[in-house]
Amino acid sequence: MLEINSLTVRFGGITALHEIEFHVAPREMVGLIGPNGAGKTTLFNCLTRRNQPDTGVIRYEGSDLLALRPHALAALGIARTFQNLGLFPHMSVRDNVLVGAHHRAGAGFGSAGLWLPNVRREEARLRRAADMLLDRLDLADVADHPAAGLPFGTLKRVELARALAVDPRLLLLDEPVNGLSHGEVDEFAALLRDLREELDLTVVVVEHHMGFVMGTCDRVVCLDFGRVIAEGAPEYVQRHPAVIEAYLGATA
Repeated sequence: MLEINSLTVRFGGITALHEIEFHVAPREMVGLIGPNGAGKTTLFNCLTRRNQPDTGVIRYEGSDLLALRPHALAALGIARTFQNLGLFPHMSVRDNVLVGAHHRAGAGFGSAGLWLPNVRREEARLRRAADMLLDRLDLADVADHPAAGLPFGTLKRVELARALAVDPRLLLLDEPVNGLSHGEVDEFAALLRDLREELDLTVVVVEHHMGFVMGTCDRVVCLDFGRVIAEGAPEYVQRHPAVIEAYLGATA
């Protein structure tokens, strides 16, 4: 589904990514790990067209992803969450989720402004779909509550619901369990495993929580200083000498 070949990104004299190469198969869940500054979020930003690589190729289902503008990705079935929550704090939880479904609405500016019958039907359809997601993610009780002031774990699920409202085939999660309690991490992992099966999702997840990554991902890719230093099954990667050195130092 996703192929990354010879991807290099430079910021001035700093090489954030150096000839990164790996692939993601349909319905696979791949974990992307590495110390702070390894280049994980830069890679995500390339995948979602927030950063333009200097060299390399990214193909999604055979198409050149780098030839597309950022707003075109949702229609292809690509959605992401953010390391720092990207919610609209004064909008309701339901309206935040509906933002993710925006590309699925066909009404133009004029018909929306006139509130024509087809616009009303379309909005009702999207609201029903959003409410189904809110119910599935145990968010129905806060659907009309502003995002501001809700517990952090709840906001993480709101952001996941917004990404799922895109109706994605490829879901990119940037540190989804960062800041959650141990119990919340376990609940999120179980939810993600279930959603993957229910919605036929392919998932790439950036995360520092090793228990979450090793327990949910089929395969793990480890970056260090912008290079892939290990790739394979979780059990292989967590025992790889280069990974141990990257996290704990050469002495360990």
